[in-house]
Amino acid sequence: MEEDLFSLAGDAPAPRTLTDRNVDHRAPLAVRMRPRSLEEVVGQHAALEPGSPLRRLVSTDDDRTSPSSVIMWGPPGTGKTTLAYVVASSGDREFVEVSAVLAGVKEIREVVDQARSRLRTVGRETVLFVDEVHRFSKSQQDALLPSVENRWVTLIAATTENPHFSVISPLLSRSIVLTLESLDRGDLDTLVDRALTSEQGLGGEVTLTADAREALLRLGGGDARKILTSLEAAAAAALMKDTREIDAATLAQAVNRAAIRYDRAGDQHYDVTSAFIKSMRGSDVDASLHYLARMIEAGEDPRFIARRVVIAAGEEVGMADPTALQVAVAAMQAVQMLGMPEGRIPLAQAVVHIASAPKSNASYQALDAAIADVRAGRGQGVPAHLRDAHYAGAKSLGHGTEYRYAHDSEHGVVTQQYPPDDLVGVDYYHPRRHGAEGRIAQRVQSLRAILRGRTGRS
Repeated sequence: MEEDLFSLAGDAPAPRTLTDRNVDHRAPLAVRMRPRSLEEVVGQHAALEPGSPLRRLVSTDDDRTSPSSVIMWGPPGTGKTTLAYVVASSGDREFVEVSAVLAGVKEIREVVDQARSRLRTVGRETVLFVDEVHRFSKSQQDALLPSVENRWVTLIAATTENPHFSVISPLLSRSIVLTLESLDRGDLDTLVDRALTSEQGLGGEVTLTADAREALLRLGGGDARKILTSLEAAAAAALMKDTREIDAATLAQAVNRAAIRYDRAGDQHYDVTSAFIKSMRGSDVDASLHYLARMIEAGEDPRFIARRVVIAAGEEVGMADPTALQVAVAAMQAVQMLGMPEGRIPLAQAVVHIASAPKSNASYQALDAAIADVRAGRGQGVPAHLRDAHYAGAKSLGHGTEYRYAHDSEHGVVTQQYPPDDLVGVDYYHPRRHGAEGRIAQRVQSLRAILRGRTGRS
């Protein structure tokens, strides 16, 4: 096998090749436990099913099955780098990794030139792995386009940010986007068991108590690399104490973080979530931030937290501050794009906004009151003048004949019946006098007076 350990110009480090994967027991546990084949990969079942792009990349039986380049998008520790190494180790491919932080356009072009030469002279393909591709500038991503389009390299790019926002459209259209999910509990248990018992890992030197395992998985937050790093630190701490057992206290000491009692499937999950929502409702900014911090530190799914914040914006703040919902939705989208830990920043902003905003649940209660009437059978036929009058024969039925077009009025509002006959005069919405809803209350009162003919306007 030809070795191509070329150096890149400038300050960028030389790209790593496949030979760098030869590790020993001095390497970090996360590196030692890196799978060598797709069969050893834990989780990502959808991305690895038969016929998937990654499976086709690994297959060397038929060149016609080789897919285009791949962009892997997922949270930290879901196996993006691992999958890239596994793909590279299959077949007679050269594997080159460049730093998205340090490599410039000149360095990328040199890598591509080397790949073209290798393909032309010895017929050997190159897999180019770019980690954190979202850190590439537009010009750097542009430099990749010819090599991707002409298959001079097979690009495998990894990102924790939504590639539809962080990767240029031409590169995105020439690649297949694979979404990797956080590992579930079963996958993480398998990972920990393998690390504890494998000769490649800790070789059975230590054991893990049930409490320590729960704390380890919570503190890891679904990040496999973080879990293995914490396990390695805890194992070292246990052995220094002349014990083969890792308990929760040893783990907390090793990673310098309290093993927060928080069961995502049990009472603590519901209790903390309940306190979080009630603190925002009660306008206690500091308590709201405390419970937000507890959920984040316990490894709660940030998407779950973001959904609760959006609900609180609509249910607790409502029209007293209509911008609260905008901020909450923006925070939820930011969490999707950024991942953690950066996602905690827009979450904190949204929580502070909601907790400090004036409160009103009037719009939420108004809808529930309307739903209750619908379920009770109230609200009969639609008034004739509001019915659809666009089909043949509608006019003869009186549909739309007495409808008054609101924009023909100076004020854009006319006296007219909109609800069904049995709901005329029913008020569902009772605006509060807090914040922006105080001004809305005055307008709603004026609108109802015009609609119901209680003023001189028509």
